[in-house]
Amino acid sequence: MRPDGVRLRTLTLVTGRPTLTQRRRDATRLEIARTAAALFAEHGAEATTAEEIAAAAGISLRTFYRYFSVKEDAVAPLLAAGGQRWVDLLAESSTDLPLRQSLERSAVESLTPADEEAVEAMHWTRSLLRDPRLDGTWQRVHAGSEERLRSVLAARCPDGADPLEIRLAAAAATAAIRVALEQWADSDAPVAGPGSPQDLGARCMRELTAGLRLWERVDEG
Repeated sequence: MRPDGVRLRTLTLVTGRPTLTQRRRDATRLEIARTAAALFAEHGAEATTAEEIAAAAGISLRTFYRYFSVKEDAVAPLLAAGGQRWVDLLAESSTDLPLRQSLERSAVESLTPADEEAVEAMHWTRSLLRDPRLDGTWQRVHAGSEERLRSVLAARCPDGADPLEIRLAAAAATAAIRVALEQWADSDAPVAGPGSPQDLGARCMRELTAGLRLWERVDEG
């Protein structure tokens, strides 16, 4: 009999979507992340313990460490949610649009809060990005986002596209979002309008991805 982990992975590959167990696990991770973000925003990461996060989330410390190896990484799912939404939006976007235009549009949409919960998440993100103890977590989140984006870009490119050009495009686009969010976090700008994440994101995306040869290759293909 195959181990449960192998069976769940097989089901995911067959159905193309996460299993119920995986969705529940992801939901738990995100709930812990929201709890940790609220505590970090109020007290700072250094002054907050893993025990306090676990207690506030209503789980045991052992369960906490089953999901996260260090307390700083507890906010990773929250920080990664926007990047995941961006990549998903790009993957689902119409191929009738030029790839660079789809990339910018998807990024701007992902940086635009859709409801009050998303607005709250943006405020938490600002607090988290101002905390130097979370720099390592932030960098790891963006490395993962860049890797996912690279796969989506590769799928949109014609056969024979240069892997280096795909990688450069993914790196430039991910850096654009990172710089935009960091610039916004260092300011007092609102979550919408001038100086907001979507405003800065569009500007950074245009400037950092302009002139990449990949766009010409895709349009020609």
